[in-house]
Amino acid sequence: MKKITNILASIAPSLLNLVGIKKTTFLACLVLSIALNAQQKKWTLQECVNYALENNISIKQSELDVELAEINKKDAIGNFIPSINISSNHSWNIGLNQNITTGLLENLTTQFTSFGLNSNVDIYNGLRNVNSLHRSNLAILANQYQLDRMKDDTSLAIANAYLQILFNREQFKVLNGQNKLTKDNLQQTKALIDAGVIPQGDILELQATDAGQEQQLISAQNNLFLSKLNLAQLLQLKDYQNFDVETISYDLISEDILEQNPSVIAEKAKEELNNIKIAQANMELAEYDVKLAKGALLPRLSGFYSYSTRASYSDQISGFELDTNNPTNVIGRVEGTGQNVITPNRRPIIGGPDALFDQFSQNDGHNFGLQLNIPVLNGFASKNNVSKNKVSLERSKFQLEQANLDLEASVYQAYNDAKNAKQAFEAATKTANAREQAFNYINERYNLGVVNSFDFNQSKIQFENAQTNVVQAKYDYLFRLKILEFYFGIPITQN
Repeated sequence: MKKITNILASIAPSLLNLVGIKKTTFLACLVLSIALNAQQKKWTLQECVNYALENNISIKQSELDVELAEINKKDAIGNFIPSINISSNHSWNIGLNQNITTGLLENLTTQFTSFGLNSNVDIYNGLRNVNSLHRSNLAILANQYQLDRMKDDTSLAIANAYLQILFNREQFKVLNGQNKLTKDNLQQTKALIDAGVIPQGDILELQATDAGQEQQLISAQNNLFLSKLNLAQLLQLKDYQNFDVETISYDLISEDILEQNPSVIAEKAKEELNNIKIAQANMELAEYDVKLAKGALLPRLSGFYSYSTRASYSDQISGFELDTNNPTNVIGRVEGTGQNVITPNRRPIIGGPDALFDQFSQNDGHNFGLQLNIPVLNGFASKNNVSKNKVSLERSKFQLEQANLDLEASVYQAYNDAKNAKQAFEAATKTANAREQAFNYINERYNLGVVNSFDFNQSKIQFENAQTNVVQAKYDYLFRLKILEFYFGIPITQN
């Protein structure tokens, strides 16, 4: 709005010079006009559908399911990659411990550091990794089908609500026209009464009709508001008071879809609709579940490797030297002579720990090998899991078969409903035309005073009911055609 105002301000002086209007007044009027137009925006069917597809909470949740399926696929890919884990540890030991240099128990604080690396890789595990990857790809497709079906259902609901607004609007227009005609007849009747052509009581029936029609108008206006409110709520709009839609002209209704054979529409629906695709994907998912369950019965071969090293921060004995204070030790006596056996008395030379990385290099080690696990008995859990998944597979096959049968029945029903709705619309149109001619004839005779007000009012009511039936039949026919086109893959927003 600010940008538009700046543009208008730049071109305003030349315009103002021509018309002699004050600049402030001119800008205020234009800005107010733009603001009113913005508030009176009328939504098209395409805009309603697009907005619903972008903002519907259920659709957003379904999109999260697709995203989660993508993450599950990454997990399946990760099963092919070796697992690698690195560990490290540094510890302090405080308290009464044996001094490794003196052999005596002392209150010491010692520190140790260790590092390790472990890796495992599946070499064969009953093809579970391969089947898991295939299943994850299929799960993404199934969730996408589910998302597409939700979008289709949302689009159909939006179109239905949109057509309901158009129906209520046209119904209100018809009732308003009927009431206008009644009021015109009231004026004519008053003129005839004043002229003494008809008695005073003939106006009472028309007055009652006028009051009844005004009541119908109030009800129709309320129905129109409620239908707008319903669509605004489907779109999750908060400003439903100013919500309105554009009127679509359905004067010429396309009936091309009725030229198709129902069997052709059913086959096309199987290709286009997501119900069958979802059931097919669920069956294939069940097949992979069986394969994964069978994989648990097969041996599993894996490889492993580990590396470890350690270091200590304690003092150590680096050598020995002669104890000058006590150079010899008596370690025994010679039998028979009693002569002492003497050995040099050496004391240890205490040094600090080796360099940290030297210790890591000296104390490292490797461990690797193969591990084979053969399932023998686990309480029949694996075997029962296979049986359960086979039952689920059979159930999914029946669901796919049922989905095909349901779709065929729905298509044939929709085709029959559309044909019946067409015949009802054509019959209602013929009836309305006949009622209009009859009413015009009665109206002319009434104006001449030949027909009484009761007969006139009866003819008028029949004509008005016929008009209402045309509107109802028209929009019922339109929605039936929309459903049939939806089965054939024609976008719901196409006029």
